Amino acid sequence: MASDFWLVAGLGNPGKKYEGTRHNMGFMCADVLAQRWDVSFSDHKGLAMLGKGVMNLGGTSRKFFLAKPLTYMNDSGNAVASICAYYNIPSEHVIVIHDDMDLEFGRIKVKTGGSAGGHNGIKSIDRSLGTNKYYRVRLGVGHAARGANAHQNTIDWVLGGFAPSQRKQLEEFLADGADAAETIAIDGLTAAQEHFNGR
Repeated sequence: MASDFWLVAGLGNPGKKYEGTRHNMGFMCADVLAQRWDVSFSDHKGLAMLGKGVMNLGGTSRKFFLAKPLTYMNDSGNAVASICAYYNIPSEHVIVIHDDMDLEFGRIKVKTGGSAGGHNGIKSIDRSLGTNKYYRVRLGVGHAARGANAHQNTIDWVLGGFAPSQRKQLEEFLADGADAAETIAIDGLTAAQEHFNGR
């Protein structure tokens, strides 16, 4: 029988050298949720830092696991699929929070299904779960310069830090991302899209 738990997975890369980079927006957002709902992380099979808690908004509560995969971004699916299998969590109860270069910094888009859009963490999760029918909270980080060195520019961009003006907005942006994940779990996709996608 499927669990009534949700899984919220914030994507990123483990290790000091990746802290505070654009590609670690998911990790940072997971940390916001952990603080809000008093979630403590511990190791899950060497694949993820995992904790559990209960979010309670407007009289409605949801039990959830909160994960930060330790597999590095490109193998995020191994961690997400392992947690789903171990705790019997259906893909319809999975929310993945990740950086997105197709959105300007500060923009949030909530969706389910659709293309991975070149995001290797999402490609990995699609493969490992065997479906793209899970929820995604896309956090905009803007795009690298295109041109002759587009691929290397992209790598440098996502593994780079934020501009000073962006750092000032980061706390509020991450709080909005956490709000979006909570809204999906509590009120559903449509409510989350109406509230966040047009901003």
